[in-house]
Amino acid sequence: MITAIVNIGRIVSGDFQQPFVAGDSLLMADGKITAIGTLTADQVAGADVVIDAGGTTAIPGLIDSHVHITFGDYTPRQKVVGYLDSYVHGGVTTAITASEVHVPGRPKDPVGVKALAVAALRCFTEYRPGGMRVHAGSVILEPGLVEQDFADLARDGIWLAKAGFGAFATPYDYAEQVAWARKAGMVTTMHTGGSSIPGSSGIWADHLLAVKPHVSFHVNGGPIAMPDADFPRLVQESDVALQICTAGNLRTALLVCKLALQAGQFERVLIATDTPTGSGIMPLGMLYTMTHLASLGGLPPEWAIAAATGNNATTYRLNSGFLKPGHDADVVLIDACAGGSQSDALAAIANGDIPAVGAVITAGVPRFVGRSRNTPATIKPVRVAECRLPMDFSAGAH
Repeated sequence: MITAIVNIGRIVSGDFQQPFVAGDSLLMADGKITAIGTLTADQVAGADVVIDAGGTTAIPGLIDSHVHITFGDYTPRQKVVGYLDSYVHGGVTTAITASEVHVPGRPKDPVGVKALAVAALRCFTEYRPGGMRVHAGSVILEPGLVEQDFADLARDGIWLAKAGFGAFATPYDYAEQVAWARKAGMVTTMHTGGSSIPGSSGIWADHLLAVKPHVSFHVNGGPIAMPDADFPRLVQESDVALQICTAGNLRTALLVCKLALQAGQFERVLIATDTPTGSGIMPLGMLYTMTHLASLGGLPPEWAIAAATGNNATTYRLNSGFLKPGHDADVVLIDACAGGSQSDALAAIANGDIPAVGAVITAGVPRFVGRSRNTPATIKPVRVAECRLPMDFSAGAH
């Protein structure tokens, strides 16, 4: 499928260092962005679908790097079906597993945790709820795993490893397995803050500095934050990515962002939700945290967007997260909400208002155009201007 978007008011790249792209249009083919900026009449005429953005803002699809998936589009923690499809209507085009820790009766022996990770990975290889791409299968580190296990898992496609929920005596004991996972080429993640489920323990800066994961999961608390004195140490004494989650402590989220900015290391700041958990289902969670950082923390809205897109993509080695040729064609059109006080998406985010989602495209395929079922309507209408396929990309209202 070839899809063109025209009449874009502003293009936000996902790269906080070069946050804007000049131009008003974008072309996608075979799941990738092929051109961005200004399209020729022939390029537009050759598209199967042409979307008129109506002057709205184009951003990369949001990447939620902390989603508690299990199997399928179902969460046993909240007993809800279809939540991932609903997240797409919040602009989320990629979900990264926080490990399948909420699978009922999850295994804790080496054979079981390996099998769980591989099964989850395989189940989401082709399954895309609502068009979303789900990166599933993070091995939960447990006593008894040996170095060869990580080589075997990597061979089977596993590239994520999670520390924090295993039956180790202390969090320091994860260090050896995290080192093995890193050696096998995996992205390693570690629970941060107070205990979140029975049997787990609090993990603070001393533990993170000793274990050396790639990502500090919900560094602002999941949901309970570590002591304030630990945050400067984590920023100044490590290069760990600082994942801020909606289902955490808002005050410490703002503190982390401030410290990273002061250190000139904003690329380490990631936005995620840490849902579904006891905090619930949060289809607009990514948008809310973006608005919190911008309106309360003074972060430029385009930087908040980058923390939810390009920063996540870079940390997790994904080809999405940026509106650039050659990258995955995951695009979201946003605007200020109808009835609000602002006139465009970036002004709305800076004002603390969630933006309206007018269209979501993943892998170059429009998933809906015109109206998200989870946000108010856009001020400027987004519509399918031309469609040469026997398909309807409109979305249902509330």
